[in-house]
Amino acid sequence: MLVIVAPGQGAQTPGFLKPWLEDPTFAARLDWLATVAGIDLAHYGTEADAETIRETQVAQPLLVSTGLVAALHLFPHPNDAFERIGAVAGHSVGELTAAAGARVITAEQAMVLVRERGRAMAQASATTPTGMTAVLGGDREEVLAALATHGLVAANDNAADQIVAAGTLEQLEAFRADPPAKARLVPLSVAGAFHTQHMSSASDRMAQLARSVSVHDPRTRVISNKDGQVIHNGPAVLQRIVGQIARPVRWDRCLETMEDLGVTGILEMPPAGTLTGIAKRALPGVETFALKGPELLDAARAFCEKHGEPSPMTSTPTWRMVVSPVKGTFHRDPEAGDLDMLSAGALIGDVASLRDRIPVKAGHGGQVVEWLVEDGDPVSPGQPLLRLHPEGVA
Repeated sequence: MLVIVAPGQGAQTPGFLKPWLEDPTFAARLDWLATVAGIDLAHYGTEADAETIRETQVAQPLLVSTGLVAALHLFPHPNDAFERIGAVAGHSVGELTAAAGARVITAEQAMVLVRERGRAMAQASATTPTGMTAVLGGDREEVLAALATHGLVAANDNAADQIVAAGTLEQLEAFRADPPAKARLVPLSVAGAFHTQHMSSASDRMAQLARSVSVHDPRTRVISNKDGQVIHNGPAVLQRIVGQIARPVRWDRCLETMEDLGVTGILEMPPAGTLTGIAKRALPGVETFALKGPELLDAARAFCEKHGEPSPMTSTPTWRMVVSPVKGTFHRDPEAGDLDMLSAGALIGDVASLRDRIPVKAGHGGQVVEWLVEDGDPVSPGQPLLRLHPEGVA
């Protein structure tokens, strides 16, 4: 099974777009997204220095646009992608790339949102001097205890051996002076304490904008970096993208979900390398492909052919499906089981995983057409549970 992942801020390097822009089609598509975002993406991706592209309002549109245009080169006929991709996920701002790739939002909507996200996060970062530091190695519990001692947040929980601490510069300096045993600290080239309460004003701004964004249910599984759950409701995907600005990224749980799905291949969109590096350590035996340049496109397509299989969501119109968010055992709600019609947001049951019991709700109201699992059945992430016929549709 193939999973496509999109990196977050920090993956960019000076000049990384130069080889891509040699293709006139790529250049034209990037120019269109640059026009939407109101930023000279070609300049920043080819000529700007590391310090300039570190700026939040520059880095974020640059990352999302690159991933979206590269995806069109990887899959020239976008509908073909859903016959191969089993799931998508994005790290931090990469979740906007993933959402557009799954057709929850359009590329143009993604660029407007990432433009405003970058601006709002830059403004929030300017309020208080904050930053982020990667903690590599060390005992996990000792690392988390040390963060708590210094008032820091595990803003990115990427894997067992990689946690990113975030907080004020004073807190980070005190942490560097008293690091956890056997841990290596690496300051990150970001402008602020992303995915913490320091970004709450940016999250509020995005929530205001999101109310006017029209969405669709995804065409494949979307693995949310809030908690690793598979989300199959368009408004819920967008809501989580808004919330994650001020909430930790649990990439470790995304990797757990990929493992539960039986992933065999993970392909990272450009600028690639960060997420495939994490996956190699966390998921030994799973093949990875970092799409670093256009010269690798043919090999990337062969990788997709090797590992691709369609998501079960493509066989039925997505607005009729309620799916499992995680691997576990499904327990049907007795009341829902006796109803012929369900209202939007109605509880249909829960899935008991090894960690907890997660309620499952019908994102859309409608007539119950068919229960696809029985009470007590084991289910996998994204597995269809119930088919609904929408209200008001003949």
